[in-house]
Amino acid sequence: MTVIGFLSTAPVVEDSMSAEVANAVEALEDYDVEYETGPMGTTIEAENVDELFAAAQAAHEAVDGDRVSTFLKIDDKRTSDESAAAKVDAVESHLERPARSRE
Repeated sequence: MTVIGFLSTAPVVEDSMSAEVANAVEALEDYDVEYETGPMGTTIEAENVDELFAAAQAAHEAVDGDRVSTFLKIDDKRTSDESAAAKVDAVESHLERPARSRE
């Protein structure tokens, strides 16, 4: 089974958050997850929800600040083992092109 999550965690500040976001992403390295970071969050794949929750908690705790905001969305499709990349591939198949703006 593959569990896919979308994680966004950052301090609540007006200045750049990139250093603290980098701390959160680095914390994922201690867990058995695959991840890819984009401009609005990080997609995480794990074998089970326990590992996903543990990785998300570590990322949340790695952010320093008086106030930290974390958003976690989970897709726990229990009847198949479809990866995040396969989900994108399926959309691109319908589009018959990459799922991004045309140049």
